[in-house]
Amino acid sequence: MCQLTRILAIFTLGQHLADAHPLRSWGSQQFKSLVSFGNSYTDQSRLNYFTEHNGSPPPVGWEQPDSKNTASGGYVWGHYVSEKTNLKLYNYAVSGAVCSNKITPRMLDSINAPYPSVLEYEVPAYVADSNHLLKSGKPFLDISSADTVYSMWIGTNDLGEDAFLTDSQVSGKTIPDYIECIYQAFDQIYNNGGRYFVLMNIAPLQLTPLYGTPENHGVGPNHYWPDKPQNITEVSYRMWEQVVSVNAVFKYQTPYELLIKRRYPGAFFAVMDMYSLISDIYHNPSNYLKHPANVTGFNNHCDITGQNCKRLPNHDSFLWFDELHASQRTDQIIAEKFIEVLGGTSKWATYW
Repeated sequence: MCQLTRILAIFTLGQHLADAHPLRSWGSQQFKSLVSFGNSYTDQSRLNYFTEHNGSPPPVGWEQPDSKNTASGGYVWGHYVSEKTNLKLYNYAVSGAVCSNKITPRMLDSINAPYPSVLEYEVPAYVADSNHLLKSGKPFLDISSADTVYSMWIGTNDLGEDAFLTDSQVSGKTIPDYIECIYQAFDQIYNNGGRYFVLMNIAPLQLTPLYGTPENHGVGPNHYWPDKPQNITEVSYRMWEQVVSVNAVFKYQTPYELLIKRRYPGAFFAVMDMYSLISDIYHNPSNYLKHPANVTGFNNHCDITGQNCKRLPNHDSFLWFDELHASQRTDQIIAEKFIEVLGGTSKWATYW
């Protein structure tokens, strides 16, 4: 076979492969659906179903209601993504979730069980819904591999109080086990047809009031952590070390899994740098928040039991809604930047 014939044969094979796998790279793809996984930073109302039904999960084919009564004090970022792009949102995030209850289980008294986790509940719930047919015979999840993006933002609870930060993980488990759990969740989604993934890395939790240093207005005992120790500077620095270590692993393990190990052939990944984005809001608040910008305080103040809550005025001036959670204004910013990530040219993302 002459050289020209070989080239033509390779080109023809490439065309056949392209026809068989019509996925396009970031920026050239037009997405129609967003499937999200995570914790209270993403949950709209799924945990409410568990607490209102004695710990029972939503049935297969449950239409999750939108809600502005979330951990942000209003709508969460996924709501704004859907609103601004018309993407259909399928949200499986559960407030309080960790990646796996086999690593860092956290009990929820109201359901007498651990918070539903990503690996043991959220992803299986998505898979079950993807196989569910409506009475009309149409699939409940009317999505395809070519126009659906999957987001994962999990780790705030895994790394926090009552988990790795306080050495409360299952005996023998380490932070690398939590990181591998995330890629195991991607395995299941990939095997179910997912091909576009956004891994949102860990927020700068050491800047939250819950884990901040005294000079950054870090809080003492509160309704999230009633028995918080007095050494809040040590707490903050340990959290900082955990967060930056995990994010460094995400930065290098993701391309390793894709390009070297070939764990997800034909898939596209973006790592969205939530750490840098929220840090930028923190250090340059006038570019994002209404005057007078407030990045060390928070809007919603409750007593140590979580009751008698009072919100301060000018809610769009706050980075944080409460001791742990970003405000609705911050979630609007996250949504704007997430949409840019889908466009393929965001400075807040690295693409593969």
